Amino acid sequence: MLASLFSDSDISEPALRRIKLTMGYDGSQFHGWARQPNVLGVQQVLEEALETLIRRTVRVVVAGRTDAGVHARHQVVHFDLTDTEYQALPRRSPLEPPQALVRRINGILSRHEGALWVHDAELAPEGFDARFSAMRRRYSYRIADGVARWDPLTRHLATWHREELDVKLMHAEAQTVLGRHDYLSYCKPREHATTIRTLEEFTFTRGEDGLIVAHLVADAFCHNMVRALIGAAMMVGDGREEPGFLARRLEAMVRDSKTKLAHPRALVLEEVSYPADEELAARAAQTRAKRGADEVDGR
Repeated sequence: MLASLFSDSDISEPALRRIKLTMGYDGSQFHGWARQPNVLGVQQVLEEALETLIRRTVRVVVAGRTDAGVHARHQVVHFDLTDTEYQALPRRSPLEPPQALVRRINGILSRHEGALWVHDAELAPEGFDARFSAMRRRYSYRIADGVARWDPLTRHLATWHREELDVKLMHAEAQTVLGRHDYLSYCKPREHATTIRTLEEFTFTRGEDGLIVAHLVADAFCHNMVRALIGAAMMVGDGREEPGFLARRLEAMVRDSKTKLAHPRALVLEEVSYPADEELAARAAQTRAKRGADEVDGR
């Protein structure tokens, strides 16, 4: 990692320029989003690229952390710069600072051969927080069921399942776990974190290419939640479990040997949605308060 020329305490002016950055990445090349010892995470790669540009340590806040092997098409992060750092981004280029940032940081990230790419950067509206201002996250998941649909060229974007699955049955099961619930049975709990979420959409359809595609939308997802929901639906779809299994698991509120995780390679964070600019600060405050209340209640 490039040694920083300045420590955070050396900054003589406040970092008041908040940047909203949208990026995508191939999760098969990284050990998840978060920094971890001895393995490479997306966060580390992005922060090192920013350090190269800004010449100091820059920490980023992400809309939703992804697990090892999980991809993102439009992940959102924010970070703060001083006005001097912001104005210096174009160097001698006629580009505006956000556009110059995209060009320069993608030049650094190109060493990873397209595994991650910054789509856009902009000055964030007042009150914006990539994590807490978010209204919802949308994920997709693709399944190649039956060996006739297995394609080595797309193996990093679809999970292979030997038996054919009953798509209509899986879709019906998915509808039984919609709403605001404690999804403990489908989550890997983190200390002092709630497993209460609002699942707004959970669908299964078969695409024109023959693959099954699931879409899930929620205000947020706790650790392993998407993969556990998909895994449970697949067990009903191939007959290992009887219909009603997903609802029974939800009500049981227990994580045990029946909690099966679908493979991470087929999971994609498609997008993160935010409210209107004037509602961003209120949304962030509301989310923090809601999570805090759930945690106080011990859920």
